[in-house]
Amino acid sequence: MPKIHRRVVTGHNAAGRSIILMDGESPNDFVAPSSGGLRSTELWATTTAPADNSGSPDAAIRERRITPEGSGTVFRYIEYPPDSVRLKTIDPAAHFSGMGARRDQGETRHKGMHRTDTVDYAIILSGEIYAVMDEGEVLLKQGDCLIQRGTNHAWSNRTEAPCLIAFVLVAAKPLP
Repeated sequence: MPKIHRRVVTGHNAAGRSIILMDGESPNDFVAPSSGGLRSTELWATTTAPADNSGSPDAAIRERRITPEGSGTVFRYIEYPPDSVRLKTIDPAAHFSGMGARRDQGETRHKGMHRTDTVDYAIILSGEIYAVMDEGEVLLKQGDCLIQRGTNHAWSNRTEAPCLIAFVLVAAKPLP
């Protein structure tokens, strides 16, 4: 079982003083059987830009979807199982349907190919993974960063160990 990651969220008390609101596991941690056992941990989300820092509800509690709502952001961890495991059970239509991602029709380079109307900042925390594009791919290792700008893409873990990635997704204007 993958490691549960600690999440600390700050806020303000009634007097406007800074406080620790939350300290522990995210309440929105799930394994996606339709994506071959991929594990996603939602850490925080916003729905507007600029973000609203008032109030104290847990913004990680939201409908399961890849993309942010409105003009907002999403911060999450995703742990990708090896392709040798994941590709046996991935169901792209079921996984991406209703999650804010689009799949191109026809032949694709990888079962996980999709696109979103977002700018994604991806930081490889452990392991290694290929970022697969329509044309070309690049191997990313621990400490590497990728800025994904609304492109059709997939993640391919060709090792036998999981790959953990931190993502920040920012809503973007749709490409034509």
